[in-house]
Amino acid sequence: MTAPSTTASSALISDLTTFSKAADFSLLKALTPDPQATNDGNDHYARQVFCGHYVHVTPTPLPEPEYVSHSQALFTQLGLADSLAHDSGFRQLFSGDLSHAPAPMHRYGWATGYALSIYGTEYTHQCPFRTGNGYGDGRAISIFEGLLNGQRVEMQLKGAGPTPYCRGADGRAVLRSSVREFLAQEYMHALGIPSSRSLTLYVSKAETVARPWYSAESDATDPDIMVDNPVAISTRVAPSFLRVGQIELFARRARERKHDNDLTELKDIVAHLIEREYRREIDPSLSFNQQLVTLAAVFRQRLCALVTHWLRVGYCQGNFNSDNCAAGGFTLDYGPFGFCELFSPEFQPWTGGGQHFSFFNQPAAAEANFHMFYSALRLLLAQDEPALAQLDSLRQGFRDEIQQQYQAMWAAKLGLTEFHPALFGQLIRLMMQTQVDYTILFRELSHIPQDINPLKKSFYQQASSELEQQWQAWLAQWHTQLDAEPKDLATIKANMQQTNPKYTWREWLIVPAYDQAMQGDYSLIEELKQVFSDPYGEQTKAVEDKYYRLKPAVFFNAGGISHYSCSS
Repeated sequence: MTAPSTTASSALISDLTTFSKAADFSLLKALTPDPQATNDGNDHYARQVFCGHYVHVTPTPLPEPEYVSHSQALFTQLGLADSLAHDSGFRQLFSGDLSHAPAPMHRYGWATGYALSIYGTEYTHQCPFRTGNGYGDGRAISIFEGLLNGQRVEMQLKGAGPTPYCRGADGRAVLRSSVREFLAQEYMHALGIPSSRSLTLYVSKAETVARPWYSAESDATDPDIMVDNPVAISTRVAPSFLRVGQIELFARRARERKHDNDLTELKDIVAHLIEREYRREIDPSLSFNQQLVTLAAVFRQRLCALVTHWLRVGYCQGNFNSDNCAAGGFTLDYGPFGFCELFSPEFQPWTGGGQHFSFFNQPAAAEANFHMFYSALRLLLAQDEPALAQLDSLRQGFRDEIQQQYQAMWAAKLGLTEFHPALFGQLIRLMMQTQVDYTILFRELSHIPQDINPLKKSFYQQASSELEQQWQAWLAQWHTQLDAEPKDLATIKANMQQTNPKYTWREWLIVPAYDQAMQGDYSLIEELKQVFSDPYGEQTKAVEDKYYRLKPAVFFNAGGISHYSCSS
């Protein structure tokens, strides 16, 4: 989400009635509801949804909801007063109780179905009916869409109870995962990377759910105990929550021709995607087929840029399936994610993710998701050979596009205008041999050191004299390239420090925040919010001493810290 113009404090929305007047449900107006859905949203049991773009469903409210945190930055961006987060009616609404939602808001929300593909292979067996008709938003329910401070946003409750897509689960999210997602979305935004955002986080101490997790000091790969967790509802915000998997679902149906209107439903949801996410880039006077070609081109550019950003900051989306890929080209679904500390191209925090979703394989995963998107659009261009040729060309050029973008990114991380393959290859080899911290190494390089001593802050083990000599030789080659740059060193250094963050997500520093939150202490969440709000800045010495340091040895191989299951 990009920030609009700042709202004057006198115009901030401070009451629920005024907030509700901003509602404008374009998705519900433009798209088709499931004809088998209830009218009142009482639809909480797993079932097959055969057609339609959404189902009405009411959230399951948290009993005795308690405020945990809200994003002051996003509230300001949306023109909302901070006091609104503590308003009893607002808390009631965003902890899942829509029974008193003022008009024009509805007293029900909506959930959507989507398909799953992994690296371009279609799957249906994750659905309990083995048809794919029960796969979708199992615990995420959108309750608001409208215009706030000049931008259209959708607000979705995560952990709001079961929907028809729940696959028999309880539909709840625990406080642990909710704290992680709440902090991560705002951190990603502060890094300058497109992402869904965090609005509010409320918890219930009166309701708990059991989840598998790791016992103290466990180094097991999989969780080894069951833990009772307080349930929470976080509200995430985005221009829309349309996913590649959602477009893919309607393309699958259109190919199978099970219903007369399947192709129409595919066209309608793609048209809605253009209106919600791409209207600024796509001229409405173009023919619809040419709009589709432009859509593919812009989405390709956004997706390549997104994954390039992920590599830049060390982020690994551990499960980058088509259903976890936002069709708007931003980061979505902070489940099994992590940030690389000890550098490895194969870094993967999720025990179920495998090497195919590891850190350096994310461009390949993105290409597979783009392929599913492209395949869906192709169905809508079946009789237009020139447009199909343009679309095919975009598909064929994906790898060149992402390579161009990530080479430019690696050059920028080193303060260079052009990418130098040999210099980069030598650096990656040295990083792996020396066992360096990804963030600290590049941040120290941003000061353009003459010798390797500052770089030693990033070393997880003492380097041999031979390795030190290799590092010194690499630095000399790098300085030769820097000397040939047209910009002065001060400008290069400033640019590098805005490319290479100083403060990164370190799971061992997040765990205490959610552990304390379970005891009712939310102070560390607020501290992390402050640190993460300025990841490129030189903060206080106290912050540096606490957050700019190597991962302690005790946390390597620690279950729930160095690795974790996709727990909720």
